[in-house]
Amino acid sequence: MAVEIESIRNVAFISHGGAGKTSLIEAILFNANLTNRLGSVDNGTSIMDFDPVEVERKISINAKVCSLEWNKILLNILDTPGYGNFLHETKAALSVVGSAILIASAISGIKAETERVWDYSEQFDLSKIIFINKMDKERADFFRTIGDIEKSFGVKVVPIMLPIGKEENFKGVIDLIKNVALLYEKEGIAEYKIVEVPDEYKEITDNYRNKLVETICEINDDLLERYLEGEVISDEEIMKGVREGTITKRFIPVMCGSAVKNIGAKLLLDAIINYLPSPIEREFKRARKTNNNEVITIDPKNSNFSAFVFKTFIDPFAGKLTLFRVYSGELKNDMEIYNANKKEMEKINQIFLLQGKNHIKTDSVSAGQIAMVNKLKSTETFDTLCSKDNIIVFDEVTLGEPVITFSLEPKSKEDEERVSNALHRLTEEDRSIKISRDEQSGELLISGMGQMHIETIIDKLKKKFNVEVKLKTPKVPYKETIKKSAKGQGKYKKQSGGRGQYGDVWIELQPLERGSGFEFVDNIVGGAIPKNYIPAVEKGLVEASKMGVLAGFPMVDFKAILYDGSYHTVDSSDLAFKIAASMAFKSVAAQASPVILEPVMIMDIFVPEDTVGAVIGDLNARRGRIENVEPHKNGSHIRAKVPMAEILKYAPDLRSMTGGRGFFTMEFSHYDEVPPSIAEKIIEAAKKEE
Repeated sequence: MAVEIESIRNVAFISHGGAGKTSLIEAILFNANLTNRLGSVDNGTSIMDFDPVEVERKISINAKVCSLEWNKILLNILDTPGYGNFLHETKAALSVVGSAILIASAISGIKAETERVWDYSEQFDLSKIIFINKMDKERADFFRTIGDIEKSFGVKVVPIMLPIGKEENFKGVIDLIKNVALLYEKEGIAEYKIVEVPDEYKEITDNYRNKLVETICEINDDLLERYLEGEVISDEEIMKGVREGTITKRFIPVMCGSAVKNIGAKLLLDAIINYLPSPIEREFKRARKTNNNEVITIDPKNSNFSAFVFKTFIDPFAGKLTLFRVYSGELKNDMEIYNANKKEMEKINQIFLLQGKNHIKTDSVSAGQIAMVNKLKSTETFDTLCSKDNIIVFDEVTLGEPVITFSLEPKSKEDEERVSNALHRLTEEDRSIKISRDEQSGELLISGMGQMHIETIIDKLKKKFNVEVKLKTPKVPYKETIKKSAKGQGKYKKQSGGRGQYGDVWIELQPLERGSGFEFVDNIVGGAIPKNYIPAVEKGLVEASKMGVLAGFPMVDFKAILYDGSYHTVDSSDLAFKIAASMAFKSVAAQASPVILEPVMIMDIFVPEDTVGAVIGDLNARRGRIENVEPHKNGSHIRAKVPMAEILKYAPDLRSMTGGRGFFTMEFSHYDEVPPSIAEKIIEAAKKEE
């Protein structure tokens, strides 16, 4: 179903977790006659939260799409997660829309996650409407929430409606544009009675309506002149002004209501159509030509097909489902298109429009639309699909680096291969998951955006792929090195009838600079050891160094000099010299002041100003070294170097210290010597494990 681009609105619903995004969308679906009852997240009857893990946890963990028609306009509504562990999904969804509805809770106001999704919406330069939800709940306060929004985001907000009643007595809204009251008489029905503004609300209504009109006139010189001359500005002119101010981001209109009581949801539908932009007005996307790397802006009216994949779902039965946004041209069933990232052709089987968990077959989609196809061979999230004769590439969405890592262990040996396959499928669905194998310990490691993120991945493994695993804190990849030079002998002599074994080596071990690795020097003169046995000596040293002499960690950053030895013309062999070298290494390394090294991470931590002292104190207690503290938006940026062993589970601790408002990134910096008191504990633990 191709649609005129002017008749499309692409909008994401964003907020912190628990503000009521999904419930508000469920009310919208009910009002648009796509359901015959109000779906409920708490009761597990939501159309949008359909993943078994979402149903069980009663939270959104995936971005979902719902396409619906309202007053002859096609709306593509994206429901996004609001909990910190899943905001990478929200960022990907925001990359393909032109506007956002920020849902603010009238109870809790603005939280850390609200600030982060707001920042994402600003990165993509989205027009916005704010909907203050939960007006029917205890402690709900419309005006306090508006103050919270202005303080947190530093933007100009303009109410276009006011609440009637408070908390359990919330029963309707005042439409400031039309200057009337809308009273809801039956809960959940969304039908209202239009009446005059009640006397007790007339003064505040006049006050806020005048502010609205003045704001509109400030962006239109003709209106301003007429207003100053005392002319009445019509409702139609106010609506037009609200639209212009919203699309140009001069201000943000504010609405209110209750999702669970279906108060205000239908009015929000009208506002999306009336005040938010169509793709032709705001959603031009930049891309690169692959032949010359030229950056271009995609014209939605261009006939060449182009689309961006922003989400992949893995269904155990239906396979891979690919969600994409069309930026130009038209896509039809049975077409062949080009994947510019994978440099492969893909055949389109069936195109679907989405209504949460329901898939609606369609013959075609055009510029501005959001849809899904199944069974693409090579296409992954953030790939570009286009026509072969006009190859372009859209930039990938940059997701944050994982902040927590666990070791994964299948509950049974039979599950090892199935675990690997299932994890590969899940990384197709969620690009923020990182899977690796620790070279030192052999552990299978999984990294994610937080503990809850990792736990939901484990839930998905079980529910989607029937694979069970155990989670463990990963081992810190300690290493060993030496601090001084030492010399010694390794001699292997074995005779037990027949041919014996004989190898004799003298080596010197010297420390090298951190990060140098291993260096071997052959200083044999006069044929003390024949040349053909020298490689065996080096091999013996390399293999022995994989198990250091203190706690069995790999030995690094040292030079081994082979300077003397002896051999037997009959009994010497490669094996004998390899064993002799290993013996020499163990003997000499123990005399060379061996120490344990630990990985140190460089951390960039962003925290509110009122928590800087607590966070720095905590980092000091973790043996961290503060490198720099500088001002950052709404707080401070702390850069520190901290031993990995001290921050394996830092994410929940930082969340606790900052009330959920802090976040961090980290990467490996270098290896450093472990203090003797801690080294003793590490050695003791290693011996117990052995």
